[in-house]
Amino acid sequence: MIAVILASGRLERLYTGLSLLVSAAAEGRPARGLVTFGALPVLLDDAIAARALRPEETPGLSEAGRPVFARTLAALLDTAAELEDCRLWACAAAVETTSADRAAVDARFDGVLSVPRFLTAVAGAQLVAL
Repeated sequence: MIAVILASGRLERLYTGLSLLVSAAAEGRPARGLVTFGALPVLLDDAIAARALRPEETPGLSEAGRPVFARTLAALLDTAAELEDCRLWACAAAVETTSADRAAVDARFDGVLSVPRFLTAVAGAQLVAL
């Protein structure tokens, strides 16, 4: 199993984390993710692809590369939700302290977990924090 803590709101880091989760789950390896403070509002953004097209959000990318990155990022998020062995939870503290819309959280993620509960659920997994 691979477990990824998505902490940063930086799109490149989210892309990497989602890539790890989706790749593992597509190969039949259980993949679990916890979306925490910085990542939560970004992954709840229905316009994440549009966000990725803005130079200030992706300063390291070329103008020509942004559309590819944006499409792939949105596809990774959709694929993570579709794969049977890929689960994403929202961090309980982040949901409580960031004024995240609970209906949006429930629609996007597999539930809400505290960090200790997440770590217990993924005990023995390869753990990555981004």
